[in-house]
Amino acid sequence: MTTTRIHLRYGHQELPIDVPDANLLGVYYPSTNLTTLDQNRLLDEVMANPIGTPRLRDIIQPGKKIAIVTSDLTRPTPSGWMIPLISRELDAAGIPDKDVFIVLALGLHRPMTMLEIEATLSPKILQRYRVINHDPEDVVHLGVTSFGTPVEIFRPLVDADVRICLGNIEFHYFAGYSGGAKAILPGCASRKCITANHSRMVEATAIAGRISDNPVRLDLEEGVAMMGVDFILNVVLDGQHHIVGAFAGDVRNAHRKGCEMVDRRGTVDIPRLGDIVIASAGGYPKDVNFYQAHKALENAKYFVRPGGIIILLAECTEGIGNKIMEQWIMEIADPDEALAKIRTEFVIGGHKVAAIALIEKRAMIYSISNLPDFIVKCMRFTPFSTVQEGLDRALEKFGNLSKVIVLPEASSILPIGKK
Repeated sequence: MTTTRIHLRYGHQELPIDVPDANLLGVYYPSTNLTTLDQNRLLDEVMANPIGTPRLRDIIQPGKKIAIVTSDLTRPTPSGWMIPLISRELDAAGIPDKDVFIVLALGLHRPMTMLEIEATLSPKILQRYRVINHDPEDVVHLGVTSFGTPVEIFRPLVDADVRICLGNIEFHYFAGYSGGAKAILPGCASRKCITANHSRMVEATAIAGRISDNPVRLDLEEGVAMMGVDFILNVVLDGQHHIVGAFAGDVRNAHRKGCEMVDRRGTVDIPRLGDIVIASAGGYPKDVNFYQAHKALENAKYFVRPGGIIILLAECTEGIGNKIMEQWIMEIADPDEALAKIRTEFVIGGHKVAAIALIEKRAMIYSISNLPDFIVKCMRFTPFSTVQEGLDRALEKFGNLSKVIVLPEASSILPIGKK
């Protein structure tokens, strides 16, 4: 029996798996640009030619308070590459460092430690600018969207004169795509605001890769417009976290151009659904905890046939990553209970358990992670010590004619026709 060896990212390492050629339907990656890109040159070009706005140095004036919003450690946004580009524009406009501060967009994630901030940014950036964690309790009420979401945004951002948002763009399982205004809402909003916005994830058009009629995206952009974002710099990354695309300028127009690139890179044509789908969350930081790694399951579900098996690789060094999610996992007995509970009480953290419940109704889930087996079993997943063991068990279950799809970057890919 001949096999194909595939290496899959898992935390900071790669795990090998041998898939029998007779069973392998395909290994699907986002498309890659074979031309090596000069990341600095690419970023310089987009900053000099923004979409829908003047150049950043022409927007800002001395005497203004400037806020730069960037991602926390759960996102692969290369802040250390991007902030120096913003700094050059600020310097060209004559903005002193004391008038600039950086906000780490946490949403409802834990605050970053100083060591994590140093690793995410750089000593030069920390020497120049004040850096603060977003606080979901210190917010200003700005109004209510037409969707009914109370818009409550981090006070220092509301008080700033100019707001610049950084981020990366990829598929998002209910907001359509990450990036753009999402840096502010949910990134720098209150718990009540985030909960109200995310409660629309249950609507039919709140799905990955959909944006024009996506209620979650439309709601958050309406909310952010009440405060305003003056400029964004968003990037598209490959599986090694290299920048393969960059988009600067207007918070909506530049973001939409980035989404178009994500579509071009991340939609693939498959001959049929797989009986078995092996999905890597993509390694660190996408699998730092299960709260983040769950997104890989959301994309993998579109590749697996009803009744099939998804094998998820996600290291989860920080465990589940959300107390409410962990509580629901420990207390809820079956998928129907999770779905019934979220319909009567939408709770951030619980919403992930309900989303997983929908996947459970489609496919069995095998897990390779650092999570304790008892927690994995509470999620109704089957734990395995190696991905090879999980695949061998799945092949035994479905037989020699079963077909296997491998997704080394599951959160960055969707099948054509899914949207």
